[in-house]
Amino acid sequence: MTKKGIKPRTLDHLQDFGCTIPALILILMFTYFPILKLIQISFTNWNLLNDHYDYVGLKNWKWLFTGSGRKYLVNSLKVTFLYSAGELTITLFGGLVLALIFNTMHKGFSALRAIVFMPKYVAMSSAAVIFLWILNTDNGVLNYFITRLGGRRVDWLGQSSTAMISILMLTGWRAIGYGMIVYLAAIRSIPKDYYEAADLDGASYWTKLRGITLPMLSPTTLFLFVTTFISSMKVFQSVDVMTGGGPNRSTEVFVYQIYSYAMEDFRMDRASVMALAFFILLLVITASTMKLSNGRVNYDT
Repeated sequence: MTKKGIKPRTLDHLQDFGCTIPALILILMFTYFPILKLIQISFTNWNLLNDHYDYVGLKNWKWLFTGSGRKYLVNSLKVTFLYSAGELTITLFGGLVLALIFNTMHKGFSALRAIVFMPKYVAMSSAAVIFLWILNTDNGVLNYFITRLGGRRVDWLGQSSTAMISILMLTGWRAIGYGMIVYLAAIRSIPKDYYEAADLDGASYWTKLRGITLPMLSPTTLFLFVTTFISSMKVFQSVDVMTGGGPNRSTEVFVYQIYSYAMEDFRMDRASVMALAFFILLLVITASTMKLSNGRVNYDT
């Protein structure tokens, strides 16, 4: 016991906790306080064009789920999930295929792997501007090659049937290399003993892929699925630069919808409600994914 009646171990714990206080203050200021403020705004009629606002209870929530906002909610959810499905397919399936291919190549192809991965470091806004030029209807590189092969020009960004495909082209260019690198690292961490034992049994490549490689990659697949899903649901920059949510709301993803309400319509109340609904949706889906995958993921090494 010390002179003040506090055990030395307890005093050490208090000192350790004191070191975390500055970080806790910053987290409270820049994370939890904005969330609480967002919840407060969702129960008001705050319009940025007005100097004051009033509390309106659940009016904004009713507008979102049962009023005129419901159709925009449904459309943005449909578009966002469509985009997420595309990015997940590119990152997981495309990344796995490339990783399997590069895993069979010798070290001389390391530069090629770097070239495939390099687009991940390009800023999304800069990449989107590049793809605006590539996909330009009159002067774009893609349409140039299509016409040279005897095809007709395509208005990639100006029609609903191709606008989402155009955005996914950009996404695939940036994301597939990341999936490849993560999968390749995981493949090379699998113990060689498993493959040697399978070779002694006369197993084919496809048997080893199905019985060894894919099960051992399940933790990596889960990691990529969760992280890619969350990031894909928050897509904004590529949509903002390339299509602005159009044409005919065919690329109006959830985050862009929130941005439109806040910065174009100045309806902070409706933007806050949509942001909270989006947060709850991501939380539920992520937790459900982790719960359903429990027991189905092989963590043996």
